[in-house]
Amino acid sequence: MKVYCFFRRFLDVVIALSLIILLAPVLIVTALCIRVKLGSPILFCQVRPGFKGAPFKMYKFRTMLDQFDDAGVALSDDRRLTKFGAALRSTSLDELPELYNVLKGDMSLIGPRPLLMEYLPLYNEHQKRRHDVRPGITGWAQVHGRNNLSWDDKFNYDVWYVENYSFKVDMKIILLSVKAVLSREGVSAEGHVTTSKFMGNEK
Repeated sequence: MKVYCFFRRFLDVVIALSLIILLAPVLIVTALCIRVKLGSPILFCQVRPGFKGAPFKMYKFRTMLDQFDDAGVALSDDRRLTKFGAALRSTSLDELPELYNVLKGDMSLIGPRPLLMEYLPLYNEHQKRRHDVRPGITGWAQVHGRNNLSWDDKFNYDVWYVENYSFKVDMKIILLSVKAVLSREGVSAEGHVTTSKFMGNEK
């Protein structure tokens, strides 16, 4: 397993760098379209928990408008998400800047998705294990339903990956991820433009 960890990091860097070069025209065109349709900033930056819960800045293409109510509170996601932004999400183009996070070592190509910092105190001991590996752009939960999964199922898939990851499993996830992106399955949970908020575990 330790040998594969080093090899896995090598693959992350080589593949991420290759994709950034190969997809440079797509990145540039997407950035220009966001600037025209949504304005600045082009990138959405948010602190997320990484390996062992350590915070890092995750980068994505911006998909929502900056709109606030009279009290200065951001409007709900469904009111701020535009058709253009929804198209970026459905094609997963908004995730491409995370390749930079992979190069930096904050993330891996494959692993549990980095969620919100505010969720960290809400995890039980089993769920905390999802942070025993670097978070990923795609993962075992993403190819088994993505945002259509319940939180319990997501976390169970994440922990299963932590306990069973291997070269064979990672290759399977890559192939299934391509299929999921092309089919646009599980982009949003039912009744939400993205996914529901994790509120913790029932006691």
